[in-house]
Amino acid sequence: MSVSETARNPLFTLIELSHRARHAAGPDALAFLLVNDTHTLLPYRQGAVWFQDRGIRSLSGVVQPESNAPYVHWLEAVCQALAAQDRQVGLGMRSIQADDLDPSTAAAWADWFPPHALWLPFPQVTDVPAGGLLLAGETPFSTDLQPLAQEWIENWHQAWRLQHPPTALSLAQGWARFRQHHLGPGWWRQRTLQISLGLLALLCLPVHLSVLAPGELVPAHPRMVRAPLDGVIGEFHVRPNEAVKAGQTLFSFDEAPIRSRLEVAHQELATAEAEYRQMSQLALNDAKSRTQLAAVLGKINEKRAEADFLQEQFNRAQVSAPQAGIALFDDPTEWVGRPVQTGERIMRIASPEDMEIEAWLPIGDAIPLPEGASVRLYLSANPFSALSGEIRYVSHDASPRPDGSYAYRVRARLADTDGQRIGLKGTAKLSGDWVPLGYWMFRRPLALIRQFVAL
Repeated sequence: MSVSETARNPLFTLIELSHRARHAAGPDALAFLLVNDTHTLLPYRQGAVWFQDRGIRSLSGVVQPESNAPYVHWLEAVCQALAAQDRQVGLGMRSIQADDLDPSTAAAWADWFPPHALWLPFPQVTDVPAGGLLLAGETPFSTDLQPLAQEWIENWHQAWRLQHPPTALSLAQGWARFRQHHLGPGWWRQRTLQISLGLLALLCLPVHLSVLAPGELVPAHPRMVRAPLDGVIGEFHVRPNEAVKAGQTLFSFDEAPIRSRLEVAHQELATAEAEYRQMSQLALNDAKSRTQLAAVLGKINEKRAEADFLQEQFNRAQVSAPQAGIALFDDPTEWVGRPVQTGERIMRIASPEDMEIEAWLPIGDAIPLPEGASVRLYLSANPFSALSGEIRYVSHDASPRPDGSYAYRVRARLADTDGQRIGLKGTAKLSGDWVPLGYWMFRRPLALIRQFVAL
């Protein structure tokens, strides 16, 4: 066979195109080859490559199609309509004219396209988006060459798939395929009863009624150290969070005012005793002096009692620890030089191992919490592990919080205190009785609605 006959033989053209498709440099080169070089096998005037997920990928005679051009929008509408017909009827490759489209799309045919067109859809493969090649010309397409064109489309599509390996399906694509193959259209209407029963069973599942509240590790049985007298704190002998022993001096009052009052009391007592001795001598010869001895003696007792009281106050100016533990108090500089009253709390002495959970339950979350209910404290310093405890008591009255809100105080015994420190804060999960899942989900919304609806 001569060279000229080989060039005119469409079979050799098909082989040449398939060879070039297998050795194309990339997707862009493949798309350009399909939309332009197909002309050597099947003459046409205009061609377009379209994909379901990308729209018009390539146009004949154009390096890069303009996605916002009216012509491109019209071509996408035509291809969408043809692909929809393929899904519904499965027509495959076919010649089309304006009458084969809906009136709105066919109205612009004469403005953009020649009278005859040929639609060559890509083979339907699950891992490649749907698409096709749309060709248009002035004369009808030869039916003899259409089988070769179909073979060329399949060869080209195989080369395209080799350069686009399948990727993992997205969640939406996976659900769509599962629904298509296993559920079918309108599956939810066919199984309304089953779905309703499943949801009802789910809402009836028993769960613990639980709430979250701010929590903290606090001393379980601390000893309060209060001011034993009215005065001014002069010095602290321990630091905050320092370990102390029983009897160790914690702080002391300013002794100067007490000492001066004590000295005055001793002087007054000495004066009264001297006056009594003088009056006793005069009473030997003076009857009037004998009558005044009882008054002077009463004055002596009064001054002695005042001196003893001030001596006791002076002795209490040094405050000692009532037990061994950790001294819990604020910054000492805020106390030194500050006048305090008798009974005012200065600090707490707590054992490092004797601690428990304190939580503040908001009024809106005040669920029934019996004694012994479970508590889990998630510390901010270690949010991945929780401390377990059991409720010891819940206060009957709500107390004001520093932020202005009111809450119920909850105390819970700790199961294990190893490696923990008093003062650590976090979030406490308080668990109550078993309730249905539906009640757990809708308790707060129903309570909010109940505040505005009186039934």
